Order: sequence, then C-alpha cells, then structure tokens
Amino acid sequence: MISQSVLLTIVLAPLLAAILAGIAGKVIGRAGAHTVTIAGVAIAFGLSAYVLKLLLVDGAPIVNQTVYTWLVSDGIRMEVGFLVDNLSAMMMTVVTFVSLCVHVYTIGYMKDDPGYQRFFAYISLFTFSMLMLVMSNNFMQLFFGWEAVGVVSYLLIGFWYTRPSAIFANLKAFLVNRVGDFGFVLGIAGVAYYTGSLDYATVFDARDAIVANTMEIFPGVEWQAITVVCICLFVGAMGKSAQVPLHVWLPDSMEGPTPISALIHAATMVTAGIFMVARMSPLFELSEMALSFVLVIGATTAFFMGLLGLVNNDIKRVVAYSTLSQLGYMTVALGVSAYAGALFHLMTHAFFKALLFLAAGSVIIGMHHEQDMRKMGGLKKYMPITYWTSAIGTLALIGFPGTSGFFSKDALIEAVHASHIPGATYAYWCVFLGVFITAFYSFRLVFMTFHGPERFREVAHESHGESNGTHLTSDADAGHEPDTHEDHHAAAAHGDHGHGHGTSHDDHAHHGPVEPHESPWVVTLPLILLAIPSLFIGAVTIGPMLFGDFFNGVLFVNEEHDVLGHIGEEWHGPLGFVLHAFQQPAIYLAFAGWAAAWFLYIKRPDLPAVIAGKFSALYHLFAKKFYFDEIYQAVFARGSVGLGTALWRVGDVALIDGAAVNGSARAVGWLSGVMRRLQSGYLYHYAFAMIIGLSVLLAWYVLR
Repeated sequence: MISQSVLLTIVLAPLLAAILAGIAGKVIGRAGAHTVTIAGVAIAFGLSAYVLKLLLVDGAPIVNQTVYTWLVSDGIRMEVGFLVDNLSAMMMTVVTFVSLCVHVYTIGYMKDDPGYQRFFAYISLFTFSMLMLVMSNNFMQLFFGWEAVGVVSYLLIGFWYTRPSAIFANLKAFLVNRVGDFGFVLGIAGVAYYTGSLDYATVFDARDAIVANTMEIFPGVEWQAITVVCICLFVGAMGKSAQVPLHVWLPDSMEGPTPISALIHAATMVTAGIFMVARMSPLFELSEMALSFVLVIGATTAFFMGLLGLVNNDIKRVVAYSTLSQLGYMTVALGVSAYAGALFHLMTHAFFKALLFLAAGSVIIGMHHEQDMRKMGGLKKYMPITYWTSAIGTLALIGFPGTSGFFSKDALIEAVHASHIPGATYAYWCVFLGVFITAFYSFRLVFMTFHGPERFREVAHESHGESNGTHLTSDADAGHEPDTHEDHHAAAAHGDHGHGHGTSHDDHAHHGPVEPHESPWVVTLPLILLAIPSLFIGAVTIGPMLFGDFFNGVLFVNEEHDVLGHIGEEWHGPLGFVLHAFQQPAIYLAFAGWAAAWFLYIKRPDLPAVIAGKFSALYHLFAKKFYFDEIYQAVFARGSVGLGTALWRVGDVALIDGAAVNGSARAVGWLSGVMRRLQSGYLYHYAFAMIIGLSVLLAWYVLR
C-alpha cells in the first residue's frame, strides 16, 4: 500500500528545498544551497523508485486520492489529489533521476556564477512543478503544474537577465506558450462543460456525454464536441512540447544555462504535452480526426525541424533541434494510438538527451565557454570521458542497434508503418527520412567537435586580440558552412556564454591558444550515470512497456487502432527485435547518415561550403529556420502593434478623448456660451421670451 505521506514527501521535498535555497540562500551559502536541493531531489527520487517498485513488484494497488479540496463551484470540485499508477510512477522516477543528475552537474557548471543559490532554487522548484503535473488526478492540478513549469522555465531561460538575448528568449517562450495555453484552457473548459467534472476518472467515465454533442465553430458547420475538445487540449501540448508552428521558442531557450537546457528539454517541460495526451487517451481515441491532426503536426515537426540541425553551428542549438525532431517522433506515435510507444521513447529520450545536453555543457567548460563547433575539433584526446559518453548518447539518438534509442525509435517507426489513420503514409515517410537526417546532424556534431584538426588553435591565432564570439575568417578554408544569423546572434551574447558570470571569458583571445581540458568529476559523474540507462534501459523495458502489461488499465486504445498489438504478434525478445531490424531499411539509412557526415566533415571537409554555395537558397531557408520568426514578427508582432495603434487612435483618441472627454467638455462650453447670450440682463428680453413661450404653449394646447 502506497501511503499518502510518501506521495506528499515526494512532492514537497523539492519544494521545501527550493524555498530554503531561495529565501535563505545567503545564510546557508553556496554549499548549503546545493546540499539541501540535492537532498530534496534525492529523497524524491528514492521514494519515486520505491513507489515504482511497490506497483511493479509488490502489486500495490493504484492510488487515486484527494488530498485537499480547494473549491466547490456549481458542483465542480477543484482539488489537489494524486493519481499514481505505472505511468505516473515511471514519469516520477525519470524526472527525479534526471533532475538529480542535473543538480549534481550544476555544482561544477555554475561554480563561479553569482546567482548560484538562485539557480538551485529554480531547478528544485522546477522539479516540484513537474511532479505536481505528472501526479495529478484532475485537470485543475494538471493546469497548475502546467503553468508552474512554464513560469519557472521563464525564470530559467532568462536567468542571465543582464543579457538582452536572454530576456528576448524568455519573453518569446512565455508568449508562444500563452497561445498554446489558451487552447489548453478551452479544452479543459469543454471537458468541464460536457461532463460537469475536472476529475480524470469521472471525466473518462462520462466521455460519452462529450461524444453525444456537437458544436458550431463556424455558422452552418457542425463539429463533434470530442474532436474540438481534443484538438484544443493538443494545442496546449503543441506549445509546451514545441510542435510546429508553436516550436519557435525552444531553440532560443538555449540562452539559459546548459543544466536547465537539459532539464527543460529532456525529462520535464517539453515532455509534459506528450504525457498529457497519453493520459487523455480515453478521450483522443474517440476522435480519429483529432488523432490525424496530432499525427500530421508531429510528422511535420519530426522531419522539418531535423533539417535545421544540418546547418547550425552552435553545439547546444544542434541538440535543441534534435529535441524538436524527437518530440515530433513522440507526437507521431500518439497520433497512431501508439501511446505506449510515445511514452517509451519519452523515457529513453530523457536519458540520452539529458546526456547530450550535459555533454555539450562539458565541452563548453573544456573550451573555455566556446559554443561554435567550427572553433573546436580534435577534443577527443583532451576530453575522453565527455567524448565517450557523448558518443553513447549520439548512438542512442540515431537508433544504433542495442541502444535504448534503437528500441524506442524502431518500434515507433514500425507502429506508424502499420497504422491506417489518415496521414499515416505522410507521417511514415517523415519519420523514415528523419532517420538519415538525425544520423547526419548527430555525427556532424561529433566529428566537428571531437575529431579532425584542432581548429581552436587556428582560430586563436587568427582572432588574437579580438573580442569573443568572432568566427573563422574564411568558411571555405575551414571547410564548413558560412555564418548563419543565429551565429551572429550567439556572438552578440558570447561575453556571457557558458556560466554567465557577467564578464567575458575569451581566454584564447587574450592569453594565447585555448588548451581544452576534461571537466571536473561533478560534471563527468552525471554523464556516466546517464550513459548507463542510455545504453541498456531500452532492452530491459521494451517487453513490458510495449508488448506487456505495464500500461494495462492506464492507456486506452481502440482495437482498430492497436498497432502495437499487431507488432507484438511478432515479438520474440530484445535480441529478436535487433535481428529483425537488420531486415528493415531504417538501420541502413542511419548508417548512410553516419557515412555522409564522415565523408563531408572528416574525409572532404572542403565540400560542405561548396554544397552550401550551390544550394544557397535552400541553405538560407534552413539557416533562417523557414522564416518562422520573420513571419511571426511581420504578421503577429507588427500586426498586433498596428492593430493596437489603430484601436488606440479610434477608441482612445477619437472616441474616449475626442468624443467622450474632450467632446463633452466642448459641448458644455458651446452650450454655456449659448446660454450666456440668453442671459442679457435686460427686462424686455425676458418679457419677450416669456411671451414667446406662452404663445407656443397655447398653440400646442389648441392644436393637440
């Protein structure tokens, strides 16, 4: 039996630690801040693992209980409560484990930052927010956790608030997520309207009440209420999980410190949308149109966002575009009703993507806060632990046979291939071709960073005495692509890159060539801890999670949508799954991506610049991120300013100031002027007015 006190401890331990580090940070000092927050998250992780063990091994019953009733309004109860089943227990364990690794890593990464205690308070608060989200048993608490992770991410993306680029990035994330959250609120309102409840179990039992209703969004066009509700809920997921076209905030969120990049993009905020849709599977299964919408959006994100990683030169942003693409893969799995496949990939991705982000941060430390991959190369011998753990994360990301990413990604592609939901063919080709793209940009990063000539020495020689953030003087000579607008954007903020101490860290510009070095143990230990599940957890868990009873009673799938059940008929264990993969084309496409990256960045490093020149229009399309930012700025940002200006002129200036305030004053002034002329002070004027008035009164009486 899982006690309520255990669940409350899991949630409240990170919260109390965050409050202590935030409010009493100056009193307890740096060591005290990281000690209490790490202890709080460690307690949450230990108890989460214990809860998962009770559910899986001891057969403890699922917990669905109310802790506190906040408000009852017109029969709708707004409560704080916990739903702890295999899904939430898995999420709790993954979130707290990754968060624990990030906390330890932060000791080394942020060691000289003046906001050390504040950062630990934020990331601990972030963990609390995500736990509230995944453990909730009702929409009200879900929305609380949803907004809480958004608020803390805003604080963390703009952590270095003296940098204009960081403030721009967190405002961008905030505004884009408000668009998604507007749809999310509408979806929750629809659920409450049709079912009269916000409790998951009650809503799922009453879902036929939603199906039985229709609504008119446009006059004369009826929509099924369940379709509208599910699409509105998914719009919230589009914002939080960065799906096209609400994806634009995620690459810019790299302005925050690297530890929070790992925490936001690996196991917490961006996976909240995936978790929410999976949790709402009893609703989404009732609308094939909503599933098709989810499928197409996810496929578009998976393929087209991966293309952007091909041309970017910032090591963190390449990993960020990888996150966008992999979130698209998870969303595609949701769209074909392979909810277990989406959650399985979410779990494996949490480990290897956190590993890749933290490895990128280790490179940044070792390179004295440099992020441009064109200024790296040959780091393998200087940073062996970072290299090998990064290589493991890369192999898992591309789906190398036997790694965790292989099992989750291959199962996902097979599920899409077996689906008949409208849009499945388009989605299959997107995720299939995405295998090549993923392998190419992943090994492009590895080869540019860890292999080849030591370009950081060349750059140091060329830029001696110059300010930090300068680029190679000749891209053609370097064998890499020309600068993108993002590189210039990154360069502008480079004086604060890495740790954000508020000073320039351009060691090589002022003190000769950079000498890379391996990161301290508090940085490399989390890399090793994350590399282990990145290698093995997929093989261990694929059987029960995809083809077993791990999600029995948690996820709901219509029989005609059960693609994983179809694939499971040929399941013969992890080894059989690996052998079967060699009969499928995806694994060879991944190999082709590796071979292409090796040829272009190791064998013939002069070719990328030539190719970029020959296909300059396509290159700049990718470099400009399909012009989403420009479109949003021209249409929405400037359009909103124009609309506001027009409304100000019409409403405020013309109507309120002109007609109401100034107009009424002028009218009173005119009337008083007229009345003043009537008050002449002459008796015969008043007598004449009285006679005229009496004449009018008599005429009216006679003629009426």
